[in-house]
Amino acid sequence: MKTDKDKKTNDEGKPEKKKERPEIKQKEYVSLVRLLQTDIPGNKELLVGLTYIKGVSWSISNAIIKILKLNPKKKIIELTEKELNSITEFLKAPKLPEFLMNRRKDFETGENHHLITTDLDIKKEFDIRRLKKIRSYRGLRHATGQPTRGQRTRSHFRAKGKKRAVGVTKKKPEAATKK
Repeated sequence: MKTDKDKKTNDEGKPEKKKERPEIKQKEYVSLVRLLQTDIPGNKELLVGLTYIKGVSWSISNAIIKILKLNPKKKIIELTEKELNSITEFLKAPKLPEFLMNRRKDFETGENHHLITTDLDIKKEFDIRRLKKIRSYRGLRHATGQPTRGQRTRSHFRAKGKKRAVGVTKKKPEAATKK
């Protein structure tokens, strides 16, 4: 047990007040770097930051860094304008090994491409439309909203983003004018 002697006092003999808590430092303002219509947080390392771009995976991000001889630990905000331009130019026309590309043996041209950002979305949409138009099995599965790659359908595919229970109905409220 503490006695009166154990309590700390100031010069006037009054007990000392507890020290106030130190102010909490606010987080540093992190700026964004815009690269190929994508906002990338400036505090991310280059290897991680490039994966924010749609169509750029970890392996492609690593390949870009190796080919352009950049430091993967460097923060995005620390990149010079020249480095940002070189990354942009490389991604517009990448010279990557064939196995890293996401559009090999294109249906229309037969060439290998690597698509990023909106080009990727547009091509994917056109591919699905083509499959629906020719009435292929995959096209029919897309049209009916069912899984297209062999997943089970006994459960799990019905909700598709909507949290709904199957076979559950709400009771209708009784009419108040029934007296």
